Amino acid sequence: MDNKTQNNSVNINLFKRLLKYIKPYNRVFIGVFISVILLAISGALRPYILQQAIDNNIATKTVEGFLPYVLFMVGLLVFEVVFQLIFIFYSGWLGQSVVRDIRVKLFNHMLTFKMKYYDNSSVGLLITRAVTDMERIADIFGEGLFMIFRDALTMIVVAGFMVYMNWKLSFIVFLMLPVVLYATRVFQKYMKKAFEEVRTEVSNLNSFVQERVTGMKILQLFTREDIEYKKFKVINERHKKGWLKTVWYNSIFFPIAELSTSITIGLVAWYGGLDVVVRESSSLGDLTAFVMMIPMLFRPLRQIADKFNTFQMGMVAANRVFKILDTTSHIDNNGQLEAAHFKGDISFKNVRFSYVKDEVVLKDISLEVKAGQTVAIVGATGAGKSTIINLLSRFYEIDNGVIEIDHVDIKTFTLASLRAQIAVVLQDVFLFADTIFNNITLNHPEISEEQVVRAAKEIGVHDFISSLPNGYHYNVKERGVMLSSGQRQLISFLRAYVTNPSILVLDEATSSVDSHSEQLIQNATDKITKGRTSIVIAHRLATIKKADKIIVMDSGEIVEQGSHKELLKKENGYYRNLYEVQFMKELTT
Repeated sequence: MDNKTQNNSVNINLFKRLLKYIKPYNRVFIGVFISVILLAISGALRPYILQQAIDNNIATKTVEGFLPYVLFMVGLLVFEVVFQLIFIFYSGWLGQSVVRDIRVKLFNHMLTFKMKYYDNSSVGLLITRAVTDMERIADIFGEGLFMIFRDALTMIVVAGFMVYMNWKLSFIVFLMLPVVLYATRVFQKYMKKAFEEVRTEVSNLNSFVQERVTGMKILQLFTREDIEYKKFKVINERHKKGWLKTVWYNSIFFPIAELSTSITIGLVAWYGGLDVVVRESSSLGDLTAFVMMIPMLFRPLRQIADKFNTFQMGMVAANRVFKILDTTSHIDNNGQLEAAHFKGDISFKNVRFSYVKDEVVLKDISLEVKAGQTVAIVGATGAGKSTIINLLSRFYEIDNGVIEIDHVDIKTFTLASLRAQIAVVLQDVFLFADTIFNNITLNHPEISEEQVVRAAKEIGVHDFISSLPNGYHYNVKERGVMLSSGQRQLISFLRAYVTNPSILVLDEATSSVDSHSEQLIQNATDKITKGRTSIVIAHRLATIKKADKIIVMDSGEIVEQGSHKELLKKENGYYRNLYEVQFMKELTT
């Protein structure tokens, strides 16, 4: 199968897939198509009625019978206005309804992706797929498919009326059609390539801007404004060149199509005029009707080329959206067991894991955490500490081994119930542009404001929240920029506490905060870890002295285990050396 045939097959299959989303709106779809048919017929009737009026009344200067033609013409115009309104509104409504359904399905699909997918994907590109590309799909129905069908049907009906009215003049008109058809085909071919390039550059532009706006603080801290400005100019220039290609092709095609129309009208006027005056085989009504119908035949052809571009852009966008919908980057959720509550026994048995194939991060890790224990995991950056908690919550799938909670493989539990019983407080706290209350509850319907306030008082953060304007209803803006890093950390502790988890994970929760916030966080930590299994990951060893067990990791392996006192007793022990270096550093600062 050659590439052309293969591409046509892909486009047909893609279009069939898109049409499946119309099924819930079949009545509207059929109604719009009926409107298209009626508009095409009524549009072709107007020149015919004009021809009859000229030949039967105007040319013969006869008043009798002229009024019905006028009334019929007025009725046709009113009819067209009404059905044009129906056509435009409901074709747009259909497009937006289909896009709403696809967008909801896409977002729901993306919610279940593995973290690995997001690790390897551009946020800006995904936003483009979910927003900009969706609007292009809507245009398939609002400005593409139905418009193409309407214009094609109009051409067929008009051509039929031409042949019926005067085949000689029709022959002259049809002589020019192959030229316009060939130009249209060439135009479509080049415009498809141009629009694919435009969509690629739009995605690149969105990704670049999104990343730089998010990381603006870093750019300004390291005075990278000029460098990023120059990079943006290059990307923006490529984007402009992509669009200019489409402008260039339009600027060539449309004058050619307009010139073809003018030449055809001139030929019809010349031949038809001679025919009327000399041979009298054509009428003045024929000539007038044909001058009126030629634009009705050629203009839809030009519009089809234009609307085909819209349709093609929509198909390109649909193809990209469906590629995401076809992505199977999901954690297997085949577990049937609902985790109502855990005692908290955790075990890793010979767990092996790699983010990238053949680049092992965890090397046959085995560890035990007893219910109610507070276990600390320490080690250098990249030792695999955070990976352990990612695997416990099943954000990634392990390569080998078994992870158990309460002596049951975590794959046996449903993902939602498993994650509901594990609360994680991360070092980099993410807050949404919403109120403190909504950021704490994450809009959970069963958590009331009274519960949040009571929990805040229990862990000692109520006073800080109450001091803010509007208290718990204070809007922290995007990513929580209105709060300090320590305050955001306290909010994340409260978020974890109100869910009443069976297992609590603290990942570098006390790093990069001031001493006052650290004391509040330490008090909150003591409160929320009490009576539940807790895993604490920390660089600052002074914060984990009270842990029941400390697990020391290096290069993806567990090198030491024991209490703080036990590990300090080991001569030349990894933990002891790490503690002494950190302790001496604190003394000298």
